[in-house]
Amino acid sequence: MATVELRFSALPEHVRTARLVAAAVARRAGVDEAVLDEVRLAVGEACSRAVGLHQSGGISEPVWVTLTEEEKLFSIEVGDEAPRSAPGDGASGADGGVDADAEEDEMGLAVISGLVDDVEVTAGENGGSIRMSWPTAPPATLLS
Repeated sequence: MATVELRFSALPEHVRTARLVAAAVARRAGVDEAVLDEVRLAVGEACSRAVGLHQSGGISEPVWVTLTEEEKLFSIEVGDEAPRSAPGDGASGADGGVDADAEEDEMGLAVISGLVDDVEVTAGENGGSIRMSWPTAPPATLLS
C-alpha cells in the first residue's frame, strides 16, 4: 500500500497544487484516464471546502490530504480541523434562518457526490474529512 500525504496552509492558491498532485498519483496508481478529470474536480472541491471552513473558523492548522494506493483501489481523503456538527443536521443561523455557510457546504458535498460514486463524509467537534475512492486497472503485463 503506497501513500502520499500533503499538508498545506488553508489558502485557496494551494488547492491547485493538491489537484495536480492528486491527478499525478491517481494516474500512477492506475485510475482510468477518462476518470482523472473527475478526480481533479472532486479533490479541488473537497480542498476548497476545507480551506473555506478553516478560513471562516479562523483555524490556523493546515488542511491535509492523504492519497492511498491499494490493490484495485485508489482513495483520497481530504481533512480539516474545523469543529462542526454532522452534515445535513439542519444547521441554522443565529436568526433562525438557514446559514449561508451550511448551504454552501451542502452544495459542495452534492458536487462531490455527483462526481464520485464512493464517498464517505465525516464531521465532528475535532474536524471532518471526505474520503473518496476509485477503482484502478490491473497493471499492464509485458508481452514477451
